[in-house]
Amino acid sequence: MNASTDPYDELDRALLQALHLDARAPFRRLGEVLGVSDQTVARRYARLRQRGALRVTVLRHAGPVREVQWLLRVRAVPSAAGEVADALARRPDTSWVNLCAGGTEIECTVYGTDVGPLLLEVLPRTRQVIDVEAAEVLHVFYGGAGSPYAKPGPLTPDQIAALTQPAAGADSSTPRGDGVLEGLDLRLYEELRSDGRASVDHLANVGGVSGPTVRRRLRALVADGVISFDIDADPRLMGLPARAMLRLAVRPDRLDATGRALAEHTEVAFVAATTGSTSLYAAIGSYSPGGLYHYLTTEIAALSGITQVSPTPVLRTVKAATTHYGPHHPAG
Repeated sequence: MNASTDPYDELDRALLQALHLDARAPFRRLGEVLGVSDQTVARRYARLRQRGALRVTVLRHAGPVREVQWLLRVRAVPSAAGEVADALARRPDTSWVNLCAGGTEIECTVYGTDVGPLLLEVLPRTRQVIDVEAAEVLHVFYGGAGSPYAKPGPLTPDQIAALTQPAAGADSSTPRGDGVLEGLDLRLYEELRSDGRASVDHLANVGGVSGPTVRRRLRALVADGVISFDIDADPRLMGLPARAMLRLAVRPDRLDATGRALAEHTEVAFVAATTGSTSLYAAIGSYSPGGLYHYLTTEIAALSGITQVSPTPVLRTVKAATTHYGPHHPAG
């Protein structure tokens, strides 16, 4: 990326990587690890959040009922693609809504226990929609909450270790739950949807309980896999302004090995085995279109078992994990 056009510096990217490791780490702890004051970290975080360049989010995961994940490719008439993408982004069951190709193709992820109405009723009856392809995710090799979109980062191994160790006083003996949110847990989740770094004091006030109770419930919800924290960030902050979606046809006997190999590549933000005409789906990013070309013609080309690769460039992100961006937002 051209330094003259890069609005972010090394500290911004170090903070992003640190938050991927511990999204709710106190500013004091972040400052100690990054080698700056807690006031500096707080100011930098506030600036990035105000610009919409970085947002800590909370994700809710399925409980006793099995939740499925689908990858959609929606083709729309050119004059309405943005409108269709915005409509999909407004749905609570979607994430990673991207305008792709020439601006007439929308790629997105849909979660839920029943996606039938969207696939069989809503989209087919939308007159601006030309075609819909849907693939169910069978196995995720890399991606989702806890998997940084940008794998390379400025933190040293010691800094990473410091942020992946439990904070002093952390209680690992949390009770197991059934995946259902209700009462206090539901109130905490709803508040964290607005700000994943909402303070314990604020959450305690909202829930009408003590700070220690809030800390215990958050630890339990995360340990039980009921919720997790994720980061929505400007691709330029991640150092990956050039992005693409890959569909790969792979021989069945090489599917697992190829998926695992892709998961280790620094360019890969998400890779999963899916149903459909191709068997692997991957989201990739690089510093430039030339970087994407180099990746496709070297690392991808070196993998045996791949019989077809179909890349689709991302033009604009309409919605990240939970954040719905406007048409002129820098993250798009």
